[in-house]
Amino acid sequence: MTFSQRMLCGVFVLAGTLHFVRPQMYEEIMPGYLPAHRELVLISGAAEIAGGVGVAARRTRRAAGWGLIAVLIAVFPANLNMALNPERYRQIPELLLWARLPLQAAAIWWAYRATHPRD
Repeated sequence: MTFSQRMLCGVFVLAGTLHFVRPQMYEEIMPGYLPAHRELVLISGAAEIAGGVGVAARRTRRAAGWGLIAVLIAVFPANLNMALNPERYRQIPELLLWARLPLQAAAIWWAYRATHPRD
């Protein structure tokens, strides 16, 4: 595994684990229009862990990369919700709430490049 693949694996396994350790933190950023906040937090956490673990094995790496990209796209509404409602997240500077949005695109690019290396 490359350094980038190891980092991608670790970041997503850790992030996914946090969904189970501190689910309320993630529930609080969910847009109100989405149902079943707790369930969606746990599902996204499990998907992040599965994707991270999948990156570790060559056989599952490409599929895991696509799965992580799907998760990153799926959680984008929560990040957008935070940026649009900064008064709910006073502990985080508003600039950082907005900065997370392009970082999401960078994370998607990273997941793709790490799991689809150039031949």
